[in-house]
Amino acid sequence: MSEAGEIRVDDSAGVRRIVFARPEKKNAFTSAMYAAFAEALAGADEAADVRVVTLEGAGNCFTAGNDLMDFASQPPRDPASAPVFKLLHGLVAFSKPLIAIVDGPAIGIGSTMLLHCDFVYASDKSRFAFPFVNLALVPEAASSVLLSERVGPARAYEWLLGGDPIDPTEAERAGLVTKVLPQAELAAFARAKAELIATKPPEAVRLTKKLIRDPKREAATAAIHREAAVFTERLTSDEAKAQFMAFLSRGKK
Repeated sequence: MSEAGEIRVDDSAGVRRIVFARPEKKNAFTSAMYAAFAEALAGADEAADVRVVTLEGAGNCFTAGNDLMDFASQPPRDPASAPVFKLLHGLVAFSKPLIAIVDGPAIGIGSTMLLHCDFVYASDKSRFAFPFVNLALVPEAASSVLLSERVGPARAYEWLLGGDPIDPTEAERAGLVTKVLPQAELAAFARAKAELIATKPPEAVRLTKKLIRDPKREAATAAIHREAAVFTERLTSDEAKAQFMAFLSRGKK
């Protein structure tokens, strides 16, 4: 098990586990965590002995999304170099099976990254949310395109403009989640699935994913670029500054 920027990485039986390991902050992402996550993902794509990657959060929480304090102090102004955008492009390009194991909250990036996962297993205690508009921001991770494609335009509008929590049953019914399991069974089930896929012929697995994903990659990449341009502008808007301050003030009470 290796650690870098509160991202833990463990390779075993052909599976790389990437764990968001900041439970005291509900695994909220900092810029350093995005960089470490992107590096761990890129390394997995290059490693011949890694055939599958799983994503999970420590402490009964997937991730609460961005750490707003860190986000406000280190905003991702340059889409070409900011760690968060490197991660998003890495998710789009990733060539091996990617499995999300979601327990507890999956907020913001915690939900949008699921659109790039090939399997999403969630506990009956999981919750999802796309709260960008509530923070005077816009969607990211190509969710402006991929969410509508996955769950339908009507539901995508409701989720992206409403920002309300989504329970696992609704998420599964809509197609965001592959399967919902009791919390006590989630990790064992998902890890067994990952290990099973890791035993299959790796080139056949990679080419199958390529055939499924390639038609969507160009559109996803273009969407990330469009979203990034608007997102970085919104970060300096009066609306966003006011919403960030209000959110951070609530957290201090």
